[in-house]
Amino acid sequence: MNAAINEEIGREFEASHIYVGMAAYADGLALKGLAALLFKQAEEEREHAMRFVKYLLDVGAEVQIPAIPAPPSAYESVEGAIKKALDWEIEITGHINALMAQAIKENDYAAQDMLRWFVTEQVEEVSTMTDLLKVVQQAGERNLIMVEAYLAHMK
Repeated sequence: MNAAINEEIGREFEASHIYVGMAAYADGLALKGLAALLFKQAEEEREHAMRFVKYLLDVGAEVQIPAIPAPPSAYESVEGAIKKALDWEIEITGHINALMAQAIKENDYAAQDMLRWFVTEQVEEVSTMTDLLKVVQQAGERNLIMVEAYLAHMK
């Protein structure tokens, strides 16, 4: 279980880096609202990683943070970037569910308790990125200012 959680720590830090790269891309397009949302997502992913780190420390397990690959710094389009974010959240959800299945199989009740929060959180993460992708698709690349207006309204 501990090795699998350490792998997830790496994925969560990687997700944070990916969101920072996406935020920088959005900022470069003067999409300040989108950049702010993506920077917020980056911070949330970092918090997720730290929650896993804290759990391992609390149960006396060794923390081994894997190497984090550099994130992309450019995307073909805003829609492409958000689609990648959604795909990543779906992938992370699969890993969280696999961790829960492993915790259940191993009768690791502490891990199950900790992972319940992540299961719920991933529903929100996927929903947020799904909604954002729909808004970007409806606006189209030529009308991204409408996405900015949508994000300003959502605050």
